[in-house]
Amino acid sequence: MKGFFACGLLMVLLAMGGCKEPRDVLSPEERATVDSLLRHWENWVPERKKEGTAPLITFEELYAGLSAEQRTFLEGVRAINPRKSFDFQGKYLGNPAEGVRFRRIEGQWITRGGERSPLNPQYLPENVYQAYERMMADMEKDIGKRLFVDSGYRSPAYQLYIFLYYLPKHAYSLVETGHWVALPGYSEHGAPHRQAIDFVSGEGKDSDATPEEFEQLQEYRWLLEHAQGYGCVLSYPRGRKGVTFEPWHWHYEKPRADG
Repeated sequence: MKGFFACGLLMVLLAMGGCKEPRDVLSPEERATVDSLLRHWENWVPERKKEGTAPLITFEELYAGLSAEQRTFLEGVRAINPRKSFDFQGKYLGNPAEGVRFRRIEGQWITRGGERSPLNPQYLPENVYQAYERMMADMEKDIGKRLFVDSGYRSPAYQLYIFLYYLPKHAYSLVETGHWVALPGYSEHGAPHRQAIDFVSGEGKDSDATPEEFEQLQEYRWLLEHAQGYGCVLSYPRGRKGVTFEPWHWHYEKPRADG
């Protein structure tokens, strides 16, 4: 097994192995490891989501009960530099600073397929939450609609889980998955100083919709015109190299008016 990891896909991407040509799609052995990890978490993570604590998962909790092989694989994924391996254009944002005060957001309801359904609890730093609420209050005054927080703060451990969760959905391609889901340390969702918000409309248009569908929303057009005044900036606009256009993904920057 040591020889496999020394010359395996993850080590190639890290330029640590002796293999000459980087590969993208995981090997059968690596796919099996991903599948075993997802099976290990398949009940636990949904329970945390229901409790509203999934975004706060720690690495100690995520690694609990894993084999040495599984832990080694996770460490390999965490060590990948997407700027080199995926042509990712975002910055390394580091780990969140301690002492950040988060607001837990509950009681959000949307309509999907004609039925009302609740969103899982989400978290935003207090200052970002206040800016979001001011912005939504003004949006409702202007157009009678608001956007809800589909995903706010996500701990580095939860971000790692999400990356692995989407790997099978992208044919176990690290590069393809990396164009949609950032690795821990590179995600604005885990950076309170540049906190990301994934929005969802009251009619359920979110990151599962096509960018073109979300782009047609009246709420999105309002954001384009007004959001910057509240410190909210579109993170991945159309045509940006190395990332996919995500009209639902915005981040907070302190407005100049705040001092």
